[in-house]
Amino acid sequence: MLNISDLQIGTFLIYNGAPHQMVYREHSKQGRGGAILRSKIKNLLTGAILDLTFKGSDKFDEAEMTRTKASFTYRENLKYNFMDSVNFEQFELSKEQIGTQAEFLKEGVEVDVLSWKPEGSPSGRPINISLPFKVDLEVVEAPPAVRGNTAQGSVTKPVILETGAKINAPIFIKQGDLIKVNTETGEYVERVK
Repeated sequence: MLNISDLQIGTFLIYNGAPHQMVYREHSKQGRGGAILRSKIKNLLTGAILDLTFKGSDKFDEAEMTRTKASFTYRENLKYNFMDSVNFEQFELSKEQIGTQAEFLKEGVEVDVLSWKPEGSPSGRPINISLPFKVDLEVVEAPPAVRGNTAQGSVTKPVILETGAKINAPIFIKQGDLIKVNTETGEYVERVK
């Protein structure tokens, strides 16, 4: 059992019968009152983020999670298909489960797969993925840099990547350039030489 002091960012817990991950926490103690924890937890089955406040007496079961490797194979509508790197079994996850990282999924990229084993179940099932922190993607569309753009303080421009994601990149980035993108924030990191 976990209490509120055990709930750190990244902790997996069971809330309302589903696996969740702690994504934000703020611990506070109010005078004579007990300690409380303001938090945001992400439902790993649906991708929904909940704002919750827990009391010091609240207890939680820890979610039994395992991590394995898999490769992204293809996207069909809003379903993303993967192949396990060990036993070559295929599985799919929805865009809601993957969240914003789906924008940076490129065919063949290796991801960490998070599997949840519900109590009483013989094996775990894949419920979410985690991309590498930075990925290299090609720019497929970039407006030309126009002389005088920096006069207004705008040193970035919107570009479209090979996965369809739109990000802001420096004005010197051209169509065909390979750039490194932070998959957590969706920000440009650097041009790959």
